[in-house]
Amino acid sequence: MSGSSGAGPVRPYVITGGRAAPSRDSLALETLVVAQDGAEDEIALSPECGEILALCGQLLSVAEVAAHLRQPVAVVKVLLGDLIDAGLVTARPPVTADAAQHDPALLKEVLDGLRQL
Repeated sequence: MSGSSGAGPVRPYVITGGRAAPSRDSLALETLVVAQDGAEDEIALSPECGEILALCGQLLSVAEVAAHLRQPVAVVKVLLGDLIDAGLVTARPPVTADAAQHDPALLKEVLDGLRQL
């Protein structure tokens, strides 16, 4: 999402349709987002939303998506909110410091997955 066309950079308010706030307040910088299977096959998406879906084939934080796209976090939150509302992206709230002890079985699955990389 370079945000540029032949005429120059696209202003953030154009990308978000003039909206400055996302449809949901639950998107923190560390919220994890992932595209749903088949979401990239949707046709009536803006180029920016298409790029977000392509990036979110893997689990990323909101901050990571914004960094990859080189767009302000506020813009990315608005677009992610739209994609979540459309059922194309799932958001997982960040784990808080006071969360319960981690499940050893889950940690083993994560470790096994990392070893496969």
